[in-house]
Amino acid sequence: MTVRDLEPRPVTEQARLGDTLREYGRRLAPGELLNLPVLLGLVLIWGIFQAANDRFLSPVNLTNLMLQIAATGMIAIGVVVVLLIGEIDLSVAQVSGLSAATMAVLSTTGGVPGPLAILIALTLGAAIGLFHGLWITRFGVPSFVVTLAGLLGWLGVQLSVLGRTGTVNLADPAIIGLAGTFLPPIVGWIGAVAVIAVISAAAVLSRRRRAAAGFKPPNTRIFVMRSIVVSLPILGAMAVFNADRGLPLSVAIFVGFVVLFDLLTTRTRFGRHARALGGNSEAARRAGIAVDRIRVLAFVLASTMAAAGGILGASRLLAVNQSSGGSDLLLNVIAAAVIGGTSLFGGRGSAWSALLGTLVIGSIANGMDLLAVSSNVKFMVTGAVLLIATTIDAVARRGRLTAGHA
Repeated sequence: MTVRDLEPRPVTEQARLGDTLREYGRRLAPGELLNLPVLLGLVLIWGIFQAANDRFLSPVNLTNLMLQIAATGMIAIGVVVVLLIGEIDLSVAQVSGLSAATMAVLSTTGGVPGPLAILIALTLGAAIGLFHGLWITRFGVPSFVVTLAGLLGWLGVQLSVLGRTGTVNLADPAIIGLAGTFLPPIVGWIGAVAVIAVISAAAVLSRRRRAAAGFKPPNTRIFVMRSIVVSLPILGAMAVFNADRGLPLSVAIFVGFVVLFDLLTTRTRFGRHARALGGNSEAARRAGIAVDRIRVLAFVLASTMAAAGGILGASRLLAVNQSSGGSDLLLNVIAAAVIGGTSLFGGRGSAWSALLGTLVIGSIANGMDLLAVSSNVKFMVTGAVLLIATTIDAVARRGRLTAGHA
């Protein structure tokens, strides 16, 4: 061995790239990058449907796809919050139907202005969530039972609100404009840049806080790659919208709430406490976290978002009827949250899971509709995707536990 062999060698670009890829692999093993398999799956789904029908990736169809998933995605955001604390809410779909029915009846037969009717419907949703949360925390009844009772009870209330006709057509411009308004291109581009700026600022702030606290910040290359991965789809989506009719207002509302809830669950005390509660409720209690308060607030947020989703859905369909909030909506919103990367075991997930999950489910439904595939096949495919997603979640959880004991 010579002296030259002992001299430090410069780090090459290939070595740095290798380190970056190994870092991604290391973090993927314990399940820290659960969104990556979802994104790869989404690319695969889009590729298959585009090969089968060249209209699938057209601006018109992609815009319609986003319009179709906006209402479901809003409800899925609330489901993510509840799953984050290790609970479940089986009433969200029916709460969305009841809230939409209340808004419709107030607007049409009650003569209440559209904006006020929307506000009352959102307040009703929050009140229902408060009722669920207080019942669960005060009496110790499992959330599964309380919200299952809510699913049945609120359906009865919805039928009573709608009355014998069973269908209420919407005409108020403020209500129908939620799904029928398309923003000009310049407004869409400004909104896209604003979303990217908010996400980037939050990431930079988190990086600085970690460094100030003495923790090693994320690898710079990974940080840059994350920023690019987030920015490109947003800018690409905006280009697609502007190639059709412009950015739909309902989609802008949906994405805005995704960003808002992502900040809420990752950058606030509530978010940290919710994750701690979902990870280990007893440890969270001993750490001084007001676990009952967190539970109640989570259910309030879930029901409020359910109401918001019901309002968007009614705006798109221009009517509310007895089946609003029914059919497979509940299964779809829970499946969307799980498929998007939120853990059924609690403690892990983000609002982006709602966007990715609903995009996967919506893409499957939209693509099969274009191919005129029967509903039974659609349900089987969606069920298979859900099974795969939950399996990934379980394997990732086992990997984290193994890594923690190592």
